[in-house]
Amino acid sequence: MADRIQEIVTRLPGLKSVTDVWKVADRRLARGDAAFVADLGIALAGAYGSDTRRIWQYRSVFDYLLRLLVTTPGSGNVAQALRLVSSAEAGDRKLDRYTASLLASGHPAAELAVAFSGKASEELRACLVHELVLRGVGVTEIPEIAQWATSSHWRHHPLGWLPLALSDVEGQPDLPSYSARGSSYSMPYGPSENRGLAVVAGAHVPSAEETTTETVAEGIGAAVTNWAEESNGRIEAQVFELADPLEDESVPSLLLALGLECLKGAGKKSGFSVAACPPEQVWRLLFSAASTGGAYNSGAYGAYGRLAAWQSLARLSGATEGDPAEAVEVRAQACAWYGFSTDTQWFEQVAWDIGLAAVSPERRRLAVLAATDTD
Repeated sequence: MADRIQEIVTRLPGLKSVTDVWKVADRRLARGDAAFVADLGIALAGAYGSDTRRIWQYRSVFDYLLRLLVTTPGSGNVAQALRLVSSAEAGDRKLDRYTASLLASGHPAAELAVAFSGKASEELRACLVHELVLRGVGVTEIPEIAQWATSSHWRHHPLGWLPLALSDVEGQPDLPSYSARGSSYSMPYGPSENRGLAVVAGAHVPSAEETTTETVAEGIGAAVTNWAEESNGRIEAQVFELADPLEDESVPSLLLALGLECLKGAGKKSGFSVAACPPEQVWRLLFSAASTGGAYNSGAYGAYGRLAAWQSLARLSGATEGDPAEAVEVRAQACAWYGFSTDTQWFEQVAWDIGLAAVSPERRRLAVLAATDTD
């Protein structure tokens, strides 16, 4: 076996196609030899893992081996996948996030308990807990997972802020499905199907003062930060204090009057629509943007996508910094939420466009998030 693995490692950089290597792994795993698949990946990581940008063959084969192990049923395959990742991760948090999403999608929680007693990084464990939560798994009911997830030693971790069960506002999140050769997921962007609001002539539009701080803008845009940092995205995030309570019928007129870059020309040369929407739909949009990414990236995956969606929801709703997730949800449920769309030049009009506005319960604060990305 060692000779066969060494042969593949040596020949890999010269291959024009890696499908034959995939087939070797397929045959070995079909015979129950998951160890060979992991050993091959470990050997490849040792030879080429520090040069991933240049060796495309390595990236393709390593990803395939990992996907093959985590999408094939069996606890033994889980153990080998964990062994593969632990040997290759070297502090690679992105790989931990990705692996956790793959594992939670491909195996029942009982099989994944080995990650909390065997060889797995703390980062992978933290991500795996919330990938399972997103899939409706009662993580506190599985002893091996509950013992780790409810312990105090990881409370400093960013994901420790998240609840260990889905909240009402999260509903049933849209999650990707994986196979050895690819993945698929839904994109919930686009025109709203909720009740539309028209621009009403003569509607009272209260005066507004922008109060955006850098910290608040970053928080509002948390769910779409990956679009700007890893793809071609643009973000506009602003907060306004209103002189008078904002009536529902005045929301479209106020949005047009705020001087937002994303709405320049809207309602005149470009179309413009606004619709009331429930906070559950807002969270779904934010989670999809954060977890699956934009045009040229793969996002933060489920666990950190969940965290980013909550961060954006908190800042949009005006929740107090440091509030627990339960308090953020109460605040979000009390806000009035609106989605807006337009065909101004600011929006790319490809597949990744978001326009959201939140009005505080007392209707004297308006927060706006607009984001767009293109390939």
